[in-house]
Amino acid sequence: MNDASLLISALLIGLLGGSHCVGMCGGIAGALSMGLPAAVRQRPLALLRYLLAYNAGRLASYASAGAIAGGLGAGALSFIEVDTARHVAALLAALFLIALGVYLTGFTPLLAPLERLGSHLWRHLEPFGRRFLPPRSMAQALALGLVWGWLPCGMVYSVLVWALTTGSALDGALLMLAFGLGTLPTLLALGAAARGLQRLARHTWLRRAAGLAVIALALYSLAVPLLEASAAATH
Repeated sequence: MNDASLLISALLIGLLGGSHCVGMCGGIAGALSMGLPAAVRQRPLALLRYLLAYNAGRLASYASAGAIAGGLGAGALSFIEVDTARHVAALLAALFLIALGVYLTGFTPLLAPLERLGSHLWRHLEPFGRRFLPPRSMAQALALGLVWGWLPCGMVYSVLVWALTTGSALDGALLMLAFGLGTLPTLLALGAAARGLQRLARHTWLRRAAGLAVIALALYSLAVPLLEASAAATH
């Protein structure tokens, strides 16, 4: 896939993973909103500013993690011949996206080991985030979002592996940013109506439909480089 289609795919995965975001972050988003002063919660525009600050911090953390992953990928892939590296990266990305799709369906906690690994880092970061609770300024809301972005999440980790396969710190950061923007509508809505969205996310069919859609997208992303390689071999 080209750069534009890559970013669009990441955006779609963020959107499709909304049901997972509700289950994973619904409590956090709701608690952050309820911790705000009543005068802020009762004014929609004031509440929106805080929600945007939380999520700006979260997306900044995603982009930072994507840059780190992309940079590491650049080092690893530099040891492989260019065309081979491209196909290996596409295969690895597709396999992790398929794993993400299965994870989203809820059939098996396929990415739970990755979340357990991430929990070690989260144990050190989470107490730091408590210093900003309850937030009393936009700066504190932004800082909370920066911490929130490192919450252990199998969906985020799968896209991080995808960022690693881009072989570029900039491309990795942009991929994670596009994914984060895809999750933004759900998480903004969560801050304003957490209970209603959490009830919706309990519907198994919604989670499974999202997971199957991600699997279909992964299979498409896998088929494209295979078709390109086949076409190149016939010439």
